[in-house]
Amino acid sequence: MNKPLLDVLNGRIRNPPPVWLMRQAGRYLPEYRMVRAKAGDFLKLCLTPELAAEITLQPIRRFGFDAAILFSDILVIPYALGQRVWFSDGEGPRLEPIVDRVGVARLGTQLDQDLLMPIYETIGKVKASLAPAIALLGFCGAPWTVASYMIAGQGTPDQAPARLFAYRDPQGFALLIDMLVERSANYLIRQFEAGVDAVQIFDTWAGMLPAEEFRRWCIEPTQRLIAKLRSEIPAAKVIAFPRGIGAGICRFISDVAVDAVGLDWTMALDFAHQHVPLRVALQGNLDPLVLLAGGDALDRSIDGIIDALSGRPFIFNLGHGVLPQTPIVHVEQMLARIRER
Repeated sequence: MNKPLLDVLNGRIRNPPPVWLMRQAGRYLPEYRMVRAKAGDFLKLCLTPELAAEITLQPIRRFGFDAAILFSDILVIPYALGQRVWFSDGEGPRLEPIVDRVGVARLGTQLDQDLLMPIYETIGKVKASLAPAIALLGFCGAPWTVASYMIAGQGTPDQAPARLFAYRDPQGFALLIDMLVERSANYLIRQFEAGVDAVQIFDTWAGMLPAEEFRRWCIEPTQRLIAKLRSEIPAAKVIAFPRGIGAGICRFISDVAVDAVGLDWTMALDFAHQHVPLRVALQGNLDPLVLLAGGDALDRSIDGIIDALSGRPFIFNLGHGVLPQTPIVHVEQMLARIRER
């Protein structure tokens, strides 16, 4: 049986389009909250195969999405490199900040694969439980976005700590980026070997950089990461999500060999449709707030996206992740609207 999402990544048009949601396994689901309370620590949740597999499968059972995405976190890479990582309730991720190249040098030269082995076990468990038509997505963070957390020690509104580091010591920052390119590629290779069908590279903070820094710290590292991945997995299917880049999508697509590009909710779809070649599928870009709002606004937004991107390979998704307070009935409304067209 064909997997609709992989059909699209291979350049085919599916009607209705396949659909999955970023953060589709998460706090808006009561079944997730039950498992989360049972686990206690978030990293423990990510690194316990039975629990992580259960969470990955929960939205598939409830909604029948066309893809499951591995339940994990982009910060398992710094964790496996020896950086201290923890999660505080209500505050998000925390890391011991890297303030200079001495801190970079203290990181491990290789990923601790023993720490990551539970993630590969989770992939195997999920793969064995999925229906043949449902794709399994792996993922990692893009080097720039992961580096921004490693340097600041937490999420920041403008990623100023990482940007300052890169301006003041570009060679030291390049050491960290190069390390993340190599280790992230190795991590994705292991995910494919464990059974994922495709991967997404999250560059959540790509839109924070001016043009030349965007080229240097986002485009070129992602380009190298994908090349290294495909040197081992030649047929690897890759979705990139460089959030907030606007017209920079033209430069990104011309330089980075992806099969699909995720669009955030601010992207004008007529611009993306016109400037992204048909060989690259588009993914997105429903505003998470309109999914929270529901009602007529949700229906209109769904119709507008599908109408704008009909006639080309397209995956329906949000322009970022599901908000924790999103009503389940609004997700059901969204899926019904997509699939009845």
